[in-house]
Amino acid sequence: MANRLLPEWAPQDAVQLTWPGPDSDWRPLFERIEATLERLVTAIARYQAVLIAVPNAMVRDRLAERFAWLGVPDDRLHLIVAEADDTWTRDHGPLTVERDGSPLLLDYVFTGWGGKFEAARDNDLTRRLHAAGAYACPLQSRELILEGGAIDTDGEGSLLTTEACLLNDNRNAGLARRDIEARLAADLGIERVLWLRHGHLEGDDTDSHVDTLARFCDPATIAYMRCDDPDDPHYPELAAMETELRALRRADGSPYRLIALPWPSPCFDPEDGHRLPATYANFLIINGAVLVPIYGDAADTLALATLGEAFPDRDIVPIDASTMIRQHGSLHCLTMQLPRGTLDRHREGDGS
Repeated sequence: MANRLLPEWAPQDAVQLTWPGPDSDWRPLFERIEATLERLVTAIARYQAVLIAVPNAMVRDRLAERFAWLGVPDDRLHLIVAEADDTWTRDHGPLTVERDGSPLLLDYVFTGWGGKFEAARDNDLTRRLHAAGAYACPLQSRELILEGGAIDTDGEGSLLTTEACLLNDNRNAGLARRDIEARLAADLGIERVLWLRHGHLEGDDTDSHVDTLARFCDPATIAYMRCDDPDDPHYPELAAMETELRALRRADGSPYRLIALPWPSPCFDPEDGHRLPATYANFLIINGAVLVPIYGDAADTLALATLGEAFPDRDIVPIDASTMIRQHGSLHCLTMQLPRGTLDRHREGDGS
């Protein structure tokens, strides 16, 4: 019984998020990030359900009332009390594979991007949600350290990732490239790993997650960040990554269709001035739409148009990510898609 990692464009039941508490790292920006997440949830709910892990019953009740007022249907909002350390669901949420035609959730170890941040509650979150009845399908735990933002699949056995993350000693020390590939093959049905040696964004805490750099749009198409400013410090690495992408081939030997995403103007933290990892590659594919992070930059319009060409049959929905990026992540980082069959649609109440 082989597993197959489902691509992001597979039909979905819901998108999962983790709501911050007022004592989290979002404390200085708490009202702003809540407003941003409200806009994100209402945008997703126009197309499908949203499952949100919330820190306590008070927040659950407040959000239920708030989203009802905003017009989100009851059957498209599932609020589960499950405390977390942070909000980056892409990296502590479950990965979904198809096994014998049914979904199976895989729960990998999350260590706060190689031990950079406290992550014990995040690491337990998927199991607690499963125990609370959030999911309708089985869950299996894995010992490998792996974050969802570190990998991207075409759904046909190919996986795109970066050496800087998956081969980093701060994740799975002692495992060689061949060992990582063997684990990915066994767990996710991966037949080919496409390794990127180059690509990095200043301000990125993840050791070059691929979802900030290059993404599959369909099995034949990869959208990627291109830096067009030779004076920008990112230019050499991203130019080298572009060369690598041009050399990649599909399983049948044909080249990929490459779509270059525009380069936004440098984005800096207003408090201490350090550069933030703004990227248009951090888009989210949902049923019937692609949600695209924007930053109030002149390049936003071109990014939306470019992704519109990549996804001609889906709505292109801009989401203001200018607050998200203050904590060094963006739209895709905050979310995890739950493919069809993973969500218990018959569960009544909110799981508390």
